[in-house]
Amino acid sequence: MSPLRSFARPVVVQFSRHEREHTIFDVNDAATMLLRNFPHQTEKRKLAMDACLQVLRGEARPPVARRAFVAAALEAKILRGD
Repeated sequence: MSPLRSFARPVVVQFSRHEREHTIFDVNDAATMLLRNFPHQTEKRKLAMDACLQVLRGEARPPVARRAFVAAALEAKILRGD
């Protein structure tokens, strides 16, 4: 895990009551979750994916992606810990 892509604090999400919680430690984890697990394509999900890509390209810092990911998780009602 690259410190340039790590979140200062992990984000915990849970996609349903019957699934285990997922702890998101960095931008790579967040991007993977956004691509594979988010239930709907929304504007906040798109903004979060864009923010992750900006960090991966070196155009933004991880807190930008973390804030956008948390906003998308809140909207999707899957945020369990921030």
